[in-house]
Amino acid sequence: MNTSQVTYLGNLRCNNTHLKSGNSFTTDAPVDNNGKGEAFSPTDTVATGLANCMLTMMGIKANTLENISIDGTTADVTKTMAVSPRRISKIEVIFTLPCGIDLKTQKILEHTANTCPVHYSLHPDVEKVVTFNWG
Repeated sequence: MNTSQVTYLGNLRCNNTHLKSGNSFTTDAPVDNNGKGEAFSPTDTVATGLANCMLTMMGIKANTLENISIDGTTADVTKTMAVSPRRISKIEVIFTLPCGIDLKTQKILEHTANTCPVHYSLHPDVEKVVTFNWG
């Protein structure tokens, strides 16, 4: 089964539908690449996808550990573009996590995050700078 369907709407905008759930979102070309910048750009979704994957993997791991919750964790994402060729050159993710989690568990969760599928799927030339701020 296909994962998603992407429909070009014109004016450098696409609608993206997740086929299993029917959820959708719009992407728009960024202002620095002839777009209006009124929605996530395709490269924004890649950078944001890294943070989503890392958080999801930490959540899965936290669920296997006793009395550990990362609910409320946030991730601030910054994407940097290179010009020749135009590509993502760096993704910075700053996590703010809850307090009260012991050092050993913090290290387990950090390792889990840094081994997520999106992290491994990104080209090695994409610099990934990840910071974990614990409570």
